Amino acid sequence: MAEISFIKLPEVPLEMHKVRIVQKLSLLPLEERVKKNKESGNNAHWLKNEDVFIDMLTDSGVNAMSDRQLSAMMLADDAYAGSASYYKLEKIVCEIFGMKHFVPAHQGRACEHLLCEVLLKPGQYVPMNHHFTTARAHILKSKGKVEEFLYDEGWQAQSDLPFKGDVDVEKLRDFILKKGRDKIAFVRMEAGTNLIGGQPVSLESFRKVSKLCREFDIKYVLDASLLADNIYFNKTREKECQNMEIKEIISLICKQFDIIYFSGRKLACARGGGMCFLSEEDYLKFRDLTPLYEGFLTYGGMSIREVEAMAVGMEETLDFDMISQGPIFIAEMTRILTEQGVPMVTPAGGLGVHIDCTKFLPNVPPNQYPAGALHSALYLAAGIRGTERGTLSEDRDKNGNEVIAKMELLRLALPRRVFTLSQLHFAADRIIWLYENRDLIGGLQFTDEPKVLRFFFGKLEPIGDWQKKLVKKFRKDFGDSL
Repeated sequence: MAEISFIKLPEVPLEMHKVRIVQKLSLLPLEERVKKNKESGNNAHWLKNEDVFIDMLTDSGVNAMSDRQLSAMMLADDAYAGSASYYKLEKIVCEIFGMKHFVPAHQGRACEHLLCEVLLKPGQYVPMNHHFTTARAHILKSKGKVEEFLYDEGWQAQSDLPFKGDVDVEKLRDFILKKGRDKIAFVRMEAGTNLIGGQPVSLESFRKVSKLCREFDIKYVLDASLLADNIYFNKTREKECQNMEIKEIISLICKQFDIIYFSGRKLACARGGGMCFLSEEDYLKFRDLTPLYEGFLTYGGMSIREVEAMAVGMEETLDFDMISQGPIFIAEMTRILTEQGVPMVTPAGGLGVHIDCTKFLPNVPPNQYPAGALHSALYLAAGIRGTERGTLSEDRDKNGNEVIAKMELLRLALPRRVFTLSQLHFAADRIIWLYENRDLIGGLQFTDEPKVLRFFFGKLEPIGDWQKKLVKKFRKDFGDSL
C-alpha cells in the first residue's frame, strides 16, 4: 500500500484499486444454514457456493483478476502447440525467477506429483520447513517420508518471531549426516508456510539452507505459491530487504534454488501452475513427462486464456500495492480479533486470518476436531465458510491411529481484492460472539472417513446436541436477524 496517511479519522487499510464488477451475495436464514450444514456433513468442501455468504475457504483460484488480466484473456493464441501465449508466459516467468527453463502444469499439486515421480525413490526423505497437505500426500504415496525442521518457536501460535517459517539449519545438518546424503531426495522450502498460519521465511534462512544443500549436493526446491505474501514480509520485516525493489528480493531468493514450482491459482491470480529449472538436465526429465500427465509442453493442461492471464498476473506480483493488499487486510482483521481477546496466530501472516482453536475451544479434545467444530459453528452463526487446518487435515497412521496436529487452526482465507472492510468487520463480529459463547461448542466425529486427504471428502456429525444449543442462543441474541 502506498504511503498514504489519514488526517482526522483512525487509519484503516486503504485499497489501491477500485471495484468495477460485482457479484451479488445473500445470507441464508438461520434455519436454512442449519439444514445446509447438516447436508454438507459439517465439511466446508461439501457446501455449495450458493449457500455461502462470505467464502473464506481458500485463496486458490478465487483471487480477483485485474482488468489487465481479463482483457489479456481475449488476446489468447488458442493453439494446441506453439502458442504465442505460452512463450509470453515462459519469458516472464524465467525473467522474474531468474531460471532458464519452464514447464507449465495445470496447478501446483501437479508439480508435486512430477517432483515425486522424478526425484523421489522409495524410502527417501524430503526435509522441509513445513509440509502442505497435497505435497505430503504425494511424497507418502511415492513411499517417501516427510521431515520438518522449523525452529521450536515456529510451532507456537502466539509469538513475536517475524519469520516463523525459517529452518533450523543445525537440526537439518544433523539429520542429513545421520541419514546419509543418498537418503535425501530433495529439500523443499515453502514460502510462506501455509499450515502454520501463512508464516514467512527470511532471505537469510533461504541462503543458509541453500549453502547446506550445495555442500551435500542436494536438490533445493521452492514452493513459491505464496511467494507474493512472503516478499511483502521480507520487505517490511527484514532489515536487509527494506530498501530493495520487489524484483530484487525475488531474484535474491530464487537464485538459491535448483527448482521452483508454484500454483498460479495463488501466485498469479489465474488457474494453472508451473515449474522452473536452473539446469537443462533437470528440465528435460520433467519436460518428457509433461505430455503424459499434463498436456503438450506449450499449454500443460491449462486453458490458453488462463496462460495469458497468468503472464499478466506474474508481472503484477512486482507491484507492491498489489502484493501488500492481502497481508494488510489480514493484519487488520487479526488486530480487531486480538483486541477482543480471540486467540489468534501472531504475528499475522499471509493467505488468511488464523484462529488458534486449541485456546478458543480448550474443552474440545483434538480427536474431536476443534477447528472443524469451530468452522461449523461459524457457518451456523454467519454463513461464512473457512478451512480446518488441524488434526482433521491429518490422515490416520498405518495403524489407524489419529495423528494429532501440532497446531489446531481455523483458517479464514482472504483472497486478494475480493472482500471489503465491512465484510471483514461482520466476520469479526460473529467470531467475537462465538468466542463469548464458546462453552456451547462441542466436537465432531466422522460418519464417512476417506483414507487419504479425508478433510476434502469426509462427512461428520456433532457429538451431542451442542449445535442445537448454539442455534437456540443465536435466536435469543439476534431474534429474527440473519
